[in-house]
Amino acid sequence: METIYLDHAATSPMHPEVIQEMTLAFGEIFGNPSSIHTVGRQARKVLDDARTKLANAIGAKDTEIIFTSGGTEADNSAIFGVAQAQKLRGNHIITTQIEHHAIMNACEKLEKDGFDVTYLPVDETGRLSIETFKKELRDDTILVTIMYGNNEVGTIQPIAEIGEILKDHQAIFHTDAVQAFGIEKLNVDELQVDLLSVSSHKLNGPKGIGFLYQRTGTPLVATFLGGSQEKKRRAGTENVPSAVGFAQAVTIAQNEMLSKQEFYKQFRKRFLEVLDEETIRYHVNGNEQHALPHVLNISFKGMDVESFLINLDMVGVYASSGSACTAGSIDPSHVLVAMFGKEADELRNSIRFSFGYGLTEAQVVEAAKRTAKIVKKLVN
Repeated sequence: METIYLDHAATSPMHPEVIQEMTLAFGEIFGNPSSIHTVGRQARKVLDDARTKLANAIGAKDTEIIFTSGGTEADNSAIFGVAQAQKLRGNHIITTQIEHHAIMNACEKLEKDGFDVTYLPVDETGRLSIETFKKELRDDTILVTIMYGNNEVGTIQPIAEIGEILKDHQAIFHTDAVQAFGIEKLNVDELQVDLLSVSSHKLNGPKGIGFLYQRTGTPLVATFLGGSQEKKRRAGTENVPSAVGFAQAVTIAQNEMLSKQEFYKQFRKRFLEVLDEETIRYHVNGNEQHALPHVLNISFKGMDVESFLINLDMVGVYASSGSACTAGSIDPSHVLVAMFGKEADELRNSIRFSFGYGLTEAQVVEAAKRTAKIVKKLVN
């Protein structure tokens, strides 16, 4: 039986060209980029080249890229760094109810430290209201952190519109673009963001590396202390081989972005067509007009997410849910709670399928057929 991986939004397989570039770097580039001798300078050049490629991918300067250990550190660095840098200007922070836990938990920590955090609601498609945002924006707001595209349902937020509103405001604007980077065209000037977080392993690069974009002049207190790496913004010897792999993954993603978007839209269309052909009752969670093309979150009427995931795994279809399933109990997805309410059926019958590298249309069709078979077995 062929296994079919449909959980690329959780993590993605490394691209063979990335592995090849990293293998060369592991063997040949072993110097510390902070060393001034020849071996160190060789590592520094490779690191700088990677940084430039990453910066170019979002329309930034290479000096505005801070390497991190991944998206969580990038998010934490942005939130805690701005809060400390701006605390004399105010203590109000705006975010949404559907952020990744790297944002949610950081904001909750700041609340305990005395900051006032507003969690903006979203509609049933997972999208926030610009009017609501305007009403909640205050003179003492120092940070706005709103994700670009949601990792569970794929809904894209009006980031550029928010950036325009904040153009003449003191608030620093951060977006978590981890799920969107490599899928959507991102330009920091067009979005008018001050800070932007990404992670390598979501776009066929290695785990354990990401970056935080920091617009020149944006106040940010370092959260890692030690050496003077990353222009004293993030201490610790840089992971040169992973930076090389990250840059290669981004180069591939940039070159294939438009074709991948079309592939994923077709995958989405074919998956749903199969469900229709099999007369399965379902509805798609998210916003049809503003959506990441590789994320497909579906609610199946009468299903239970835990048994559903187990059955999918048994037939070789690897998907996931926003719910945390442990020992027979389910902690509902905070994203779906924000969209549908605490008692909604969607909290316990929704599955996320996500597409990525190496997947074929034939596999998507087969996965949909296996999914339909399980629904018929469990519901009837």
